[in-house]
Amino acid sequence: MLSWKSLACVLAASIVLIANASPAADRSIDDFTLPDFRGQQHKLSDSQDKQFVVVAFLGTECPLAKLYGPRLVKLSAEYSAKGVAFIGINSNLQDSLTELSAYARQHSIEFPLLKDLDNKVADQFGAQRTPEVFVLDRNRTIRYRGRIDDQWGIGYVKDKPQHSELKSALDELLANKDVTISKTDPIGCLIGRVRKAPASGTVTYSSHIAAIFQKRCVECHRPGEIGPFTLTSYDEAVGWASMIDEVVDQERMPPWHANPKFSHFANDRRLSDEEKSLIHAWVAGGAPAGDLALAPKTPEYPSGWQIPTPPDLVIKMRDKPFEVAATGEVRYQFFMVDPGFTEDKWVQASEVLPGNRAVVHHVLIFARGGVGGEKPETLRDGAGGGFLSGYVPGFRTKPYSPGMAKRIPAGSKLIFQVHYTPNGTKQLDLSQLGLWFADKDTITHEVKSIANAAKRLEIPPHDSNYKAEATTAALSTPALLLCLSPHMHVRGKDFRYEIKWPGQPEETLLDVPHYDFNWQTTYMLSKPLPLPVGTRIYSVAHFDNSTDNLSNPDPNKTVRWGDQTWDEMMIGYFDLAIPRADADKVSTENTNTPAQNPPAAGGPRIDGKTLLTMFDKNSDGKISREEAPDRLKDAFILLDFNRDGHLDDTELARIPSR
Repeated sequence: MLSWKSLACVLAASIVLIANASPAADRSIDDFTLPDFRGQQHKLSDSQDKQFVVVAFLGTECPLAKLYGPRLVKLSAEYSAKGVAFIGINSNLQDSLTELSAYARQHSIEFPLLKDLDNKVADQFGAQRTPEVFVLDRNRTIRYRGRIDDQWGIGYVKDKPQHSELKSALDELLANKDVTISKTDPIGCLIGRVRKAPASGTVTYSSHIAAIFQKRCVECHRPGEIGPFTLTSYDEAVGWASMIDEVVDQERMPPWHANPKFSHFANDRRLSDEEKSLIHAWVAGGAPAGDLALAPKTPEYPSGWQIPTPPDLVIKMRDKPFEVAATGEVRYQFFMVDPGFTEDKWVQASEVLPGNRAVVHHVLIFARGGVGGEKPETLRDGAGGGFLSGYVPGFRTKPYSPGMAKRIPAGSKLIFQVHYTPNGTKQLDLSQLGLWFADKDTITHEVKSIANAAKRLEIPPHDSNYKAEATTAALSTPALLLCLSPHMHVRGKDFRYEIKWPGQPEETLLDVPHYDFNWQTTYMLSKPLPLPVGTRIYSVAHFDNSTDNLSNPDPNKTVRWGDQTWDEMMIGYFDLAIPRADADKVSTENTNTPAQNPPAAGGPRIDGKTLLTMFDKNSDGKISREEAPDRLKDAFILLDFNRDGHLDDTELARIPSR
């Protein structure tokens, strides 16, 4: 699943098709002249021998514009011989010619890519966002305007477009037909326009806004971080002013999804009402700079690890980088590493350092297979225990309080589960884990990540409010609750944690009314919450498997538990600090799924030999991924140790019979 951390940093218009019975011949475009990034001048009339012209407004930093760059290249190649010319125009104040040149080079764009320095051409078209396309006929009248297709959007990606409006419009025009759908709402970033009137507001960047950005935004919106553009200077920020105003007004940024009515969290990212008002006033007043010499300096951030002292041990996910495709769906990747631990290790802090933040959506790391423990190859999902560390955009690493640490049992293997999001060009990633060890003699509390999961999912097609719930067994020892981390996939709708005190009314700990897969937030309590013996943690979630969910890969499918984002999960992670002497009394997979959840589909597991007999359809002595049943596909990549795309009798023998 191309899940969209970077796209979540911008707001788009809703996807509403406006199907007109007649062509959108409401505006004719006058000839214009613009320079390309090399300084060469181009005119619209240079394409006078072409029947139709596609004009695409693009931005160099907008994540959707990055994804659709290669799509436009393919369409240009397909339609150039049919009498269609393509022209790209960049009207963003904040995009330099150097950035425009890099965008053309990265996406192998050969059609003209022009710079609209004062937005006059964007104004003539009425263009608002990037990417936004316009189809002009021989009279240079607009016949279609809007999006390219519906494959990529804010927070979702589809395997392929379900509606290709630009392509359909061209095909209909080339066939001398009226355009059936002549207008759609474009989805992407607002064009950063030059301010027409002098800034007149009293709220300025230097005196008011820079400090807000540094406190709330720059952590992600700086070079090398996940934000699709930087906010470390006025020149960069002013071009995004309207976009910032929009996402703040919609409460899309900063990303925070917890209902403020319940609990207090140390990492709460919400803007205050005063901060919101200042941002709105700044934009409304023309985004004035003020005296930039008085603007606060951008704080220095670590260039590598967040923790100032170097890690005691650095573990790479593999020997060589993994190549991430430019586009399409990238399955979750699993990498197994043997750190060679011959004794238990106590970890006071851990940090996942992504090798390429542009495409790493999130990383989960599990310690499995310690002496006498679960075999590491049995990892099929995130609810099997042994969770060690993770990375999500914007997460700030902090060591545990003195006396607290996680334990990695001797003999454990480390499993990196990595979710990648393609960004339009091929990328390489070599993520790594840093560990800071504690003296075992100083540990008073062992920290355990508990997985409170409802695995028996069977979400019917078109069900918009499927309910799943789980509760832990009653605590057999006192503990401290440190944090909460809800996890679902793209059909996840909402998630709530409740605490069931012994002999007292239940209490809501965390309510996420609008779950967003793009932000795998860990909600860190401001103060550890003491839990007495007998306490239970209850989780309830809902899923939307209907067409109303734009992230839904297939609303016609019955959805069950599985690793991949087109499957589903319902996991209520939470961290407990347990007195060391009692830590073994608490299981990391401490679930007690209520009976109202339907039983898991597919029945009980059977041994590998029987599986080979049942599913080796071509009798070649192996099971291919295509031959594998759905439940086996979840674990296919981990069982396929020789990575030949098949499971042989040796690999199948690893499956325990039951």
